[in-house]
Amino acid sequence: MKKEAQSSIEFVIIVAFILFFFSAFFLIINENIADKLKEKQNLEVKNTALVIQDEINMASKSSEGYTREFKIPEKIRDKDYEVSITEEMVYARTWDNKSAIALPVLNITGDVVKGINRIRKINGMIYLN
Repeated sequence: MKKEAQSSIEFVIIVAFILFFFSAFFLIINENIADKLKEKQNLEVKNTALVIQDEINMASKSSEGYTREFKIPEKIRDKDYEVSITEEMVYARTWDNKSAIALPVLNITGDVVKGINRIRKINGMIYLN
């Protein structure tokens, strides 16, 4: 009877150890996946702001009468975000404030919107929408 009880206790200890090991393993994998998703979201917010900055820079270097349309996504990784141009800076951030970026831009008239944006250069001034 003693050996059966000892075997049972050893079996329970081994099973508990294996469960602990797998739980720790899956927790580490879950954290890695969450970090990668956050990295991708940060990158997409940055890319959106860079597109706006590049369009403004390209318009400023272009000749008079330059007109171009470019698209800004409605959502970033299925999350709402806001983008605006204030005090010669383009700001992009998610509503949950987990991702944000500010990039310098030239002085322009108008503001960026989600969807189709139209940028023009008239009389040396850059107009957005």
